Amino acid sequence: DLHPDVTEAMLFDKFASAGTILSIRVCRDMITRRSLGYGYVNFREAADAELALDTMNFDILCGRPLRIMWQQRDRALHKSGVNNVFIKNLDKSIDNKSLYDTFSAFGNILSCKIMTDESGQPKGFGFVHFESQEAADIAINKVNGMLLADKKVFVGRFSSRNQRTDPSGPRKFTNIFLKNFGDQLDEEKFRELFSKYGKITSLKLVTDDSGHSKGFGFCSFDTPEEAEQAVENFNGFTVGDKQLFVGRFQKKNQRLSQMKRKKEVERQEPMNKYQGVNLYIKNLDDTIDNECSRKEFSKFGMITSA
Repeated sequence: DLHPDVTEAMLFDKFASAGTILSIRVCRDMITRRSLGYGYVNFREAADAELALDTMNFDILCGRPLRIMWQQRDRALHKSGVNNVFIKNLDKSIDNKSLYDTFSAFGNILSCKIMTDESGQPKGFGFVHFESQEAADIAINKVNGMLLADKKVFVGRFSSRNQRTDPSGPRKFTNIFLKNFGDQLDEEKFRELFSKYGKITSLKLVTDDSGHSKGFGFCSFDTPEEAEQAVENFNGFTVGDKQLFVGRFQKKNQRLSQMKRKKEVERQEPMNKYQGVNLYIKNLDDTIDNECSRKEFSKFGMITSA
């Protein structure tokens, strides 16, 4: 959760009072060099690291609370969701620190996070990753159904997206979104086209104050199968000089989540391209330039950039 402006020097100033620091690194995008929002502080003594964790967790740095946790070298364990607890129906007043304070009574916490939207507002759910399964089980038994800030919360085992997905196929829908048809189609023509595939329960084309179509609208079918048939047959359908878009209706937060996932995939593509072939070199003497680097490393293979 580090602010993009946080540097290694800022982290050194923050953590130096806890003990002797051996190294500090803010993790950055390999291509853009922008901060990825997390980093590492390596202390000489484990006791100093523990002191930092106990006394500085959730301190504010550049306007954001720090989330401090032990480095988890086993990435597979972190991604597996083992010992991970899911909490929902949280009041908006519950922040990361409140969640940590509530659940730390049940065992050592590896990580704790309240999920937020694009504007930074809490979504009302979060996750706590415990060190042991026993601690996770106790937390579920003790806190599930309990009142936190006057709201009854649900606490259960974390399930991955793949586990939550219906194995019989994609999530079903009955509402579809229409756009890019201008004035060339009205409600009557849409009803005529779509009624071939099932019973229409509602149809609304959005208009401006003068009654002219804005080129988009919504249609609801009686069953998911009918809605899927309409999408399959009319998405991309040519109307005059326009290509009609017909797709599953999504709420704003669903569209934003989908766009965020798409951007993340696009961001990862250049990184994946150079995965395993790009080297990061540090602690170089000031006399070392690009030419020296090429000369030293060219013996191992062709260099595309340096």
